[in-house]
Amino acid sequence: VQLQACGGGMVQAGGYRRLSCSTSRNIFSFYQVGWYRRSPGKQRELVARISSGGNSDYRDSVKGRFTISRDRAENALILQMISLKPEDTAVYFCSAEILSFRGLSTYWGQGTLVTVSS
Repeated sequence: VQLQACGGGMVQAGGYRRLSCSTSRNIFSFYQVGWYRRSPGKQRELVARISSGGNSDYRDSVKGRFTISRDRAENALILQMISLKPEDTAVYFCSAEILSFRGLSTYWGQGTLVTVSS
């Protein structure tokens, strides 16, 4: 499974950014897909995830500002981010999980850097 994330870049505080993660499989076929991020000096943390059934959840600090979705036309996982804050600066990674008789397998895309300036 290949995941390709893009959309990172520099943005001013209060701005907007849209991240996209394309995949070699049908984006709706995964057990769960999500976005994680790693800020300088911090461990990777979950930002948002969405299940195959469409249930989503977010970390508290991004609720109301970030929206995760799956785009059928692009066959991609999307993260729309508004009202960005400097503390959102991080490398963002997409992940996808497949549930099979072997258990749960997780795949990762390369990161895309989002830098929010104050």
